[in-house]
Amino acid sequence: MSASTSVQVLRLGPSGAAERPDRVVTEAPLQVRVAPPAGPELDVAVTLRTPGHDTELAVGLLRSEGLLPSAAELGAVRAGADVVTVTLRRALGAQPAPRSFLASASCGACGKTSVSDIAVDTEPLGPGPVVAASVVVDLPERLRASQRVFERTGGLHAAGRFGPTGAAVVVREDVGRHNAVDKVIGAGVLAGGMPLADEVLVVSGRVSFEIVQKAAVAGLAVIVAVSAPSSLAVATARRLGLTLVGFVRDGSANVYTGRERIDLDA
Repeated sequence: MSASTSVQVLRLGPSGAAERPDRVVTEAPLQVRVAPPAGPELDVAVTLRTPGHDTELAVGLLRSEGLLPSAAELGAVRAGADVVTVTLRRALGAQPAPRSFLASASCGACGKTSVSDIAVDTEPLGPGPVVAASVVVDLPERLRASQRVFERTGGLHAAGRFGPTGAAVVVREDVGRHNAVDKVIGAGVLAGGMPLADEVLVVSGRVSFEIVQKAAVAGLAVIVAVSAPSSLAVATARRLGLTLVGFVRDGSANVYTGRERIDLDA
């Protein structure tokens, strides 16, 4: 399934209306299943996503939800038609049974039945990288340069992991901003590179609570965003020791938390 879909539109303009072909971002469901070493497979989630890098999305989602504590516990990953099954090397043990939930393209906390459910246990982060201010304000443009599907559709989000000097490590696109983050985290898990303590997470939109939590679980200590964070995102970043930078546009930015990781003289 392609990341974009052809449609026919009626284009309105100064010279009148005309029929023309166009492309929109594809949105389709993905079923995520967990297979413990013993026992039946468990349906964990149905997430609405843009097809592509589905194994990364499934693995990243399980990591972000606390069901995959480390890459060492990851077994085989099988991808079928809109279904990804992730095998674990250990039983779920005393953990709560995975809940089955629907995550829409705009929802990163769907399926939670109580306020306490939205938090995943994670420790405050370590030192992390120090990033030059000149690199920080340039990161959204570097992310934008890698958004291939956005060029054709204009209708999806992106997330990327970058080194402290601004070099792109991995960039992924999706109709859901939280899916894009799960994809870049899943890529790290599959590459055996967790935690991602020396990298920067860059997102193309706003930063809400679940984006900060996903970054913290993955060990990403610096988040750079094109748009604004929410109040809960700022409070969570402060509590977990993350650097949160938002409104990065036209050479300027707001540093909300963790200013010690920003080199203002470089």
